[in-house]
Amino acid sequence: MVRASIWASVLAGAVVLVKTTGFIVEQLPAIGAGALLHPARRHVVVPPLEGCEQAAFAGEGVVLQGWRCRAAGARRGTLVYLHGVADNRTSAAGVIRQFGPRGLDVVAYDSRAHGESEGEACTYGWYEKQDLRRIVDTIVPGPIVLVGASLGAAVALQEAAIDPRISAVVAAEGFSDLRSIATERAPFVFTGQILRRAFSLAEEQGHFPIDAVRPEDAASHLTIPVLLVHGDADSDTPPEHSRRVFAALKGPKKLIIVPGARHNGSLRAEVWEQISRWIDAELVPGRVGSP
Repeated sequence: MVRASIWASVLAGAVVLVKTTGFIVEQLPAIGAGALLHPARRHVVVPPLEGCEQAAFAGEGVVLQGWRCRAAGARRGTLVYLHGVADNRTSAAGVIRQFGPRGLDVVAYDSRAHGESEGEACTYGWYEKQDLRRIVDTIVPGPIVLVGASLGAAVALQEAAIDPRISAVVAAEGFSDLRSIATERAPFVFTGQILRRAFSLAEEQGHFPIDAVRPEDAASHLTIPVLLVHGDADSDTPPEHSRRVFAALKGPKKLIIVPGARHNGSLRAEVWEQISRWIDAELVPGRVGSP
């Protein structure tokens, strides 16, 4: 979701407007909508990792840039990594190194309006799930595991709810619904009325309904295995969001609450080991999504 640093920049801009124009109340909805739709781009400045190749994917009206990485040894399936807001595919480096040797191809790409991908607005899963569906169309048949962090977790859950080809989902530090988390993260100067106007502008400019972006609702349609991870000290996206998603899930599920972990800090080395064992268990022949 929207990082605290992004909202901090929004607040800083608001203060400047107060000093220079005095029209802060009139400008705040536009500032808020812009911050929601247009996270900072972090460009990719490194080449593909060993075993990976550059790839361009046709999304829903956009071209997405990413990497395809080959499994080492016998292939057991494909893992698709989905990064968080204001990030890009390079945060998949550890995932590629960990799961390639375990027999998984890895696909990592820049979400729309991120990195080197096309797109002007982030819609938190509304269009992103359609992008992901098109990428899944290009994957060799077999088990497919989605691994997402923050924004990526929300996209993974929303896509898995409508795509029977997904075998399992790992969702870390995700939010339960867009309106709630954006409201919780808004600076103190954003009153209820200003937020409503900001959301209305975001819907108009981003061409999507904010209240339809609800990973919690998507979870209620899932019967595949889902592993949720969240830090108990996450003040940006409190763990209650993952608990709500967990309660909605209908299939095999597990929730790991990581002591002392803040946002972007729950995926520690020991947690990755738990994730690896969980994925290995779900890809045993005869389990969900196995060939």
